[in-house]
Amino acid sequence: MLKYIARRVLLMIPTLFLVSVISFVIIQLPPGDYLTSVVAAMATTGDIMTQDRLDTLKAEYGLDQPVYVQYGKWMWNIVSRGHFGWSWHWNRPVTEMIADRLAITVILSLVTMVFTWVVALPIGVYSATHQYSKLDYLFTSISFVGLATPGFLLALVLIWISVAYFSQNVAGLFSPEFVDAPWSMARIVDMLKHIWVPVVILGTSGTAGLIRTMRGNLLDELHKPYVTTARAKGLEERRLLWKYPVRVAVNPFVSTIGWSLAGLFSGSTIVAVVLGLPTVGPLLLTALLAQDMYMAGSILFIISFLTVIGTLISDILLAWVDPRIRLEGER
Repeated sequence: MLKYIARRVLLMIPTLFLVSVISFVIIQLPPGDYLTSVVAAMATTGDIMTQDRLDTLKAEYGLDQPVYVQYGKWMWNIVSRGHFGWSWHWNRPVTEMIADRLAITVILSLVTMVFTWVVALPIGVYSATHQYSKLDYLFTSISFVGLATPGFLLALVLIWISVAYFSQNVAGLFSPEFVDAPWSMARIVDMLKHIWVPVVILGTSGTAGLIRTMRGNLLDELHKPYVTTARAKGLEERRLLWKYPVRVAVNPFVSTIGWSLAGLFSGSTIVAVVLGLPTVGPLLLTALLAQDMYMAGSILFIISFLTVIGTLISDILLAWVDPRIRLEGER
């Protein structure tokens, strides 16, 4: 186990290096750069930037240097000082911008993940053990609707219903008086009053998918010989169900941790934009549109790092949950 973990950790270094290079290059692919966006925005208001001023700003931002030089300086600052660069669009350090939204992003994503698991696991087990019952048909129908409905569309529908019929706006995570307030118990309580709406919207698709996956996997396990043998030996049905087939069928829950860990950082971008959530996702979208390469590159790099870490955690937990799985090198 330790050799496997050490090998995977060592492989993370070249993996993250390649990911950082690819991310940095992709951000540079669109024509122009951040100053191109600035010049275009000035042109819409009738302002014109002189070539001398443009050359001065390029030198100031380092845009007059080759891409590999820009990348080298960026990576050196990350490795040596933990500094992810300067956001041109917000004129603030990237680390500060991400830190401002990190707590809310992690809380929202973590609660959504817990909501998804708590709802999907018992419903999936019930549907499998009561196949073709009325509730099974009901849960199946709801699951298909949940899978087919995009999160941003569900968000728009809920906003319209809340405003049209209840004269309330469910967008955002805070009441107006707490939006820019410092963290306090009152602000936390206010967030808890609003957090259920984005949690339900963000968790609907994932819950529906895990219900279908859990039901299918458990149905497959319930018809295997080891379950029949355990029943023949007189093992209690509830104990048999949760100790053996459910433990094996729960693999998809564990295997998605790799993506869930990255989701804790980024959140759902489109839904966050629609609901006006102060998470990292909209920050990434704005940075990409403004070609703020250090902000966008840093967020993509952190997401990639968390994905790699999450995948390693998933592999280890899968080997612990499912005895049939053996890590490389084990016998």
